[in-house]
Amino acid sequence: MVGPNGEQVGIVRVEDALRLAAEADLDLVEVAPMAKPPVAKLMDFGKFKYEAAMKAREARKNQVNTVIKEIKLRPKIDPHDYGTKKGHVERFLKGGDKVKVTIMFRGREQSRPELGYRLLQRLAQDIAELGIVESSPKQDGRNMVMVIAPTKKKAQAMAEQRRRRDEGSAAASAPEQSIEAEVREAEAFVAPAPVVEAAPVVEAAPVVEAAPVAEAPVAEAPAAEDAPAPALAAEVEAPAAAPAPTPAAAKPTAAPKPQAAAPKPKAAPKPRATPKPKA
Repeated sequence: MVGPNGEQVGIVRVEDALRLAAEADLDLVEVAPMAKPPVAKLMDFGKFKYEAAMKAREARKNQVNTVIKEIKLRPKIDPHDYGTKKGHVERFLKGGDKVKVTIMFRGREQSRPELGYRLLQRLAQDIAELGIVESSPKQDGRNMVMVIAPTKKKAQAMAEQRRRRDEGSAAASAPEQSIEAEVREAEAFVAPAPVVEAAPVVEAAPVVEAAPVAEAPVAEAPAAEDAPAPALAAEVEAPAAAPAPTPAAAKPTAAPKPQAAAPKPKAAPKPRATPKPKA
């Protein structure tokens, strides 16, 4: 039997091994059943399974699966289409994959293989920084094929992509963390505002009515013996003239209707001429 720290305990009976496992709160696992005598070990079996799963996961993460991507071109490809195809080739090479470039000939284009050869050479020069030509261009029936291998290995390319992804996620979470830290610091430095007790409400005093003021009698002056002036007496005795009544507004009279024209007198009949007597 092997102890939990890898020490050799020796040959013990099964009952004693189970008792030792129960006392140490561990599991008795048979690691070499075909050995004579069989070998068992005291361990935490749940922890052992977890560590084994994590190791297998890391191994799968670093596992390299080489994939060959294929791009097809035509000898008379448009410049814009060529730029698009070249972008795909660069993306595949950055990912660590090989690229198989195929030139397709149709009809009379088969008699001009140099067009496809020059196109492949141009592509190889454009992506020289990312890949190298692993298989030179060669004619295969109506197609011409060239294989380009990446300069970086698949594992390196995957590690770089993983690092960029982690950096991007860290940069995205950094502003949120800084804002939270600033809020916590502000809360720590801001002292709580003192509690102000409300002042007691004072009841309004009752309204006292003022005492009425007694009017003092006005002493009348004795009448003067002298009579007032005649002008003043006339003004006093004469009643106020009543206002003159305003004439009512005259109603507009209707204009007379025009009379019909008098008939013209008839002309008097002319007297007839008397016949002259015959001689």
